[in-house]
Amino acid sequence: MGAGAAVQAITPIRTYNVPRAVPVLRDVSRKSGECTLCHLRQQCLPTGMDAQSLADLQEAAQGRRKVRRGEVLYQAGDPFRAIYAVWLGFLKSYAVTEDGRGQITGFQMGGDILGLDGIDTAVHTLTVMALEDSEVCVFPYAQLGPASSHGHALQHQVHRAMSREIVREHNVMMLLGTMRAEERVATFLLNMSSRFAARGYAGGEFNLRMTREEIGSYLGLKLETVSRILSKFQEAGLIATRNRYVRLLDKMGLAELAGQPSQL
Repeated sequence: MGAGAAVQAITPIRTYNVPRAVPVLRDVSRKSGECTLCHLRQQCLPTGMDAQSLADLQEAAQGRRKVRRGEVLYQAGDPFRAIYAVWLGFLKSYAVTEDGRGQITGFQMGGDILGLDGIDTAVHTLTVMALEDSEVCVFPYAQLGPASSHGHALQHQVHRAMSREIVREHNVMMLLGTMRAEERVATFLLNMSSRFAARGYAGGEFNLRMTREEIGSYLGLKLETVSRILSKFQEAGLIATRNRYVRLLDKMGLAELAGQPSQL
């Protein structure tokens, strides 16, 4: 299936009026909130930073914001003021066209960075919604610049995060443009497995926070196609599923089916 055909197959995202996240901030000066002690620091901005740079990053942090399930952290058109690091929970980002069609562009979990879409134009181009009760660490962008004593180190971390996002978007384009439906779903499952494992969770079994319709929107497939492929994988002994619970029974078989698993 070509890239154009893949886009046409995308299930439109429902565009209801959703509540905005109330900016409830928690005090990050407590030990449980310090970047140096955070269990996700190896997946987040502090990766590879020295002690002084970590202290500067901690100083720049504004607090943690709670985002309840179904609430919007920010939406397309909002002014860009901060980037966010997911501390707890699961979120999705998506874009919506003027005629109401849309596509999910990513699923974010602990350690992932949000808000980079607003750096260029100072306005967010995507909408981010919580798939479950979540918390994000807030870093005002102005505080991550040269004003800090080790500003270059902080800027370098932001640039690394932007680079990872570019690579991820490239992989998504490759996924939509070159892979068959079965390859897309297999790659998606393997990627979710590796992401959970990297954060210390079981990579062989996990609960998907998103619906099959949302998976289809992300992969450029119809809901019915996603359900059919998951049933096919289960019948072949590759996976076991129950509602949103997924257990990978044959990761090697999935990898062979996917070809070269991508980091999406």
